[in-house]
This record gives sequence, structure tokens and C-alpha cells, in this order.
Amino acid sequence: MTQRLAPSRPMGPPATRLERAVRASLAALGQRGPEARQGGVTVVCKAAEAFAIRAASARAAGRTLDLQYYVWRGDLTGRLLAREVLAAADRGVAVRMLLDDVFAIGHERVLAALDAHPNIEVRLFNATRWRRFGRLGYALEVAFGGWHLTRRMHNKNWVADGQLAVVGGRNIGNEYFGLDADGAISFRDLDLVLAGAPAAGATEVFERYWRSDLSRPARDWSAASETPGGLDRLRRELDAATREPDAPGLLVALRESPSRRIRRGLTPVAEGAVRVVAESPEKARRGLGARKRARAAGGIAADIADALRVAKREARLISPYFVPGPQGLALLRDLAERGVKVSVVTNSLAATDVVAVHGGYMKYRRALLRAGIVLYELKPGPEDEKASLLGSRGGAALHTKALVVDGMRAFVGSFNLDPRSAALNTEMGAFVQNPSVAKEIAEEQERLMDPAFSWRLELRDGRIAWVDSAGGALRRRFAEPGASWRRTAVAWLARVLPVEEQL
Repeated sequence: MTQRLAPSRPMGPPATRLERAVRASLAALGQRGPEARQGGVTVVCKAAEAFAIRAASARAAGRTLDLQYYVWRGDLTGRLLAREVLAAADRGVAVRMLLDDVFAIGHERVLAALDAHPNIEVRLFNATRWRRFGRLGYALEVAFGGWHLTRRMHNKNWVADGQLAVVGGRNIGNEYFGLDADGAISFRDLDLVLAGAPAAGATEVFERYWRSDLSRPARDWSAASETPGGLDRLRRELDAATREPDAPGLLVALRESPSRRIRRGLTPVAEGAVRVVAESPEKARRGLGARKRARAAGGIAADIADALRVAKREARLISPYFVPGPQGLALLRDLAERGVKVSVVTNSLAATDVVAVHGGYMKYRRALLRAGIVLYELKPGPEDEKASLLGSRGGAALHTKALVVDGMRAFVGSFNLDPRSAALNTEMGAFVQNPSVAKEIAEEQERLMDPAFSWRLELRDGRIAWVDSAGGALRRRFAEPGASWRRTAVAWLARVLPVEEQL
């Protein structure tokens, strides 16, 4: 009697190092097997951890790296992460880089060298047609009617092997990873790491933007073409970054195994608990009117409003640029009238890197306080202010964009609570329905609200007072604390001029 053999099933490609690390991390949380549809989420507050998870995922990736950014600087952190990306491509990983064109201007040589690699493709979003003239060309095109160029891709999205994604507010640059950025401002920011099934949403967002006809190959738009030996020169430049004084402190974390790094702080989440949201790339389309742009936006502003509207106990908001507008003010007032405790942390005039936006916020500050909404403004940090006319130089500023509703639902992303995010820039982020994740983000807001870091605002006889209780002594100031007269003047102009929709 012959034994009938079961038909063999086709074998899939072997799991990559990153895939094995993600599976092991989820298994440690009780989610076993490749069919598991739950996943894990990590809240990343520390800058060093934010750098390490990106670099480690690039090192462990075996199939794909999909990278989508508004800003990727050529400083130390930008070069170190570019080095990890190039090393992955050398191993055969298919790398796709989608960069917003405004901050890519001036980096044509580097982009051309990367694009020349057989495993790397670089595309630019909403590119100016006059790129060969650099930033002057951009300004001239806007001046001659190219107002669509003020609509930028503000998304931040790092996806490795479709199994691990990093989304949130951080761009790629020293100021986002805790390093001295040549005297520039240093940002407090926040990321979410999505492991397993939740990463699929970030992949879908990337694919949607990558396929858009607003995303064009860099070689078609760049003012510089790849020159012989350009890739080798770039390798030497990137390798030299590892010898800079601050590099060892960043790279030492990569000695840890990917599984251990992914597992640290990972919270198990139920199937469907994570929803990655993004606006349509069509929002940046030339000639699209305000009403059509609102429809093309894909509804992040509406999603955030819906999340806040159902709050029963508390709504916590963190936004570096906070201009609620009449509708946002009405929504927050309604929450406060229903007994919902609403608290907001934003930048002070002394801390902000965009002074004009603070002027837009000033229009609503008194009404927010009268409604019972609790406002905190971040102090600029220990360094003396060395302010330019429009932005801050030196010190620390807030860059986190997050909210928590009733200790259960949280959002982290690139979306600022201001008109520019709502009407002009494309944005993305992730909603997470999980009390542990919500608690971690609420705890970050509590840290920001500490008197050592922020002023609490109140109304005293109709005047706005900045309350400072650091060190135990209670002090009140009745003028923008720490801000120069130049900043105060620019903010005042932005407050009175009809420019709110651009803020």
C-alpha cells in the first residue's frame, strides 16, 4: 500500500531579520504566528531612541525601505541615517525616498548620487518647474502665480519591510534628535512606532503618495545630474560622519539586537485599534480651490474634531502651532461648557520657531481662557534667546503634535492645529485606541506642563498673566515673557493682518 503524500505548498521567501525581530517582539506580548492581526505600538519621546529605531530598522531590513519626509537635512543625523539607507541598498534592499521639494532644493548633487544607485529611487513632491534657479526660482514661480507651491507635503513616514513604521512629527535633522544644530532651536517631539499589522496603514499611505503624479523622479526635476564617481564621493562623506564627535553617542545604541530594541516599550494593541490617516496628495494640486482642497484633504481635521467632540471627561492637546480658528474655538468652548477638562500645551512667543503663527494664536488666547480652557506655553529653555526676526535661534521649542481623549484614544502625527495644516499642507498621523498608549502621551503632556518647562496662563482682572511657579515661588508676568520687542512686533502684525489662512 503506497502512502499518499500531501501536496507541497509553495514556500514564500525567507523572513528578513527585521520580520523575525518584529514577530519575536509580538510573540513576547502573546501575539504568536505570522497570521496574528494585532500588533504593537511604542510611544517614543526620547530623541536618542527616535534615532536608534530608524537606524536599527534600516540595518535589519531585508526587502524594502519606504521613506517619506518634509525635511531631510545634510547635518550629522541626516548623513548618519542616509548612510544606513545606502548600506541597506547595497545589501539589495529596495529603497524609495519621497521628499518634499522645498527642502530638497540645494541638495541636487546628493539626490542625484543616491538616485544613481540601482536599488534607490528618489522622487520629489510638488516640484517647482524653475528648480535650476534654486530657492530664487521657487520664489519667482510663486510670485508669478505658482501659489500651489505653498502647499507642501508635511508627512513624516519611515517604513521598513512593511512590518515596522515610524510616524509622528520628527523630520530628519539634528534639531529633531537632541543634537546642537549649530546654535539653532532644539525640538521636543514625539513618534509612534507601529509594529506588525498596524504598519500596513503607513505602507498604504506611502504607496498613495508615491503613485501620485505630483511625485516625480528626481532625475527629471533636478538641476544637477549624477556625475561619474558621485556615489563613491557620497559614500566617503557619509562614512566621515561616523568620525564626528557626536556620532558615537548615537551609534552606540545600535549594538543592541533589533528584537530587544523593538520590544522596549512596545504595547500590545487589538486588531483594528490603530488607524493610520493621511490626506490625499491632491490637496496640493495646482489650481485647486479652497472647497475642493477641503474635500481632497481626506479629513484629518474632521477626524480630530470628531475625536474631540465625543469627549466626556478630558481632552489633552499638544500643538507647537495652535491657531484654532472660529470653528475650533467653538468646539473647545462647547467641550468646556459640557464639563470636559480641556488643556492645551503650545509654544510661547519666546520659544516658537514661527513667530507669525504665534500672532494667529494670540487672537484666540483670551477667549480660550474665558471659556475655562487651560493653557500652558513652553519656556524657551536654558539658553539665552538669540532671536532672528521671524524665528528662534537657541533654546528649546515644542514640535509634538498629539492629543488624548478620555484617557483612551490618542493621536500622534504631523498635523498642527492651525489653518496651514487644515487647508494647505498634506498631513498624516495615527489614531490609537488603547489606554496604555493614551496614558504615555498624557504623561508626556504632564511633563511639558511642569513649571520647570512651561508657564501657565490665567486671566487676572481681564489681563493675561503668565504664571511661573518653578522653584516654589509664585510669580506673575503681564507681558510675553522672554520675548524680544522684534518678536512681539512681528506677532502683533500677524495678528492684525488678514493672513490667518496661511499660518
